[in-house]
Amino acid sequence: MIKIYTTPSCSSCRKAKKWFDDHNIPYEEKNLFIFPITRKDIELMLKNADNGFEDIISTRSKVIKDRGIDVDNLKFSEILDLIIENPSILKRPIIVDDKKMQVGYNDEEIRVFIPREKRSSACDTCAKRFTDCDYQKKIKEYALQIKDEMYNECQEQNK
Repeated sequence: MIKIYTTPSCSSCRKAKKWFDDHNIPYEEKNLFIFPITRKDIELMLKNADNGFEDIISTRSKVIKDRGIDVDNLKFSEILDLIIENPSILKRPIIVDDKKMQVGYNDEEIRVFIPREKRSSACDTCAKRFTDCDYQKKIKEYALQIKDEMYNECQEQNK
């Protein structure tokens, strides 16, 4: 499942959510100011980060600047604690699943979250214009498949 870590005032977060909604791709939103970020969340991000904490922490954040924190000199556990106590130091949005991560919103890069089998079956012309064609139909089919899987999973858990 795709997770999007957001904050209410983040315009890039709104763009990312709109893109997923427009493409009928299910996601789970985690508002960093409402739902506390966990070590498990951070570990998922780091698992998919090329450059570790550098990819997810904004060194320009108010907390880091005001406290004069040098992230490079902190221990791993200290950085985890810092993020959990101050989620505003994270770049946003952070879009992640089990295999990939994107930080920020980028029209081209976000397409990696379209399942490969759906991307490869789309015609190039329609995919570029996002018109109602095989591409859109494949995306909608995928969204319905995911919803069915999630429904079945819930049913199994409730037994």
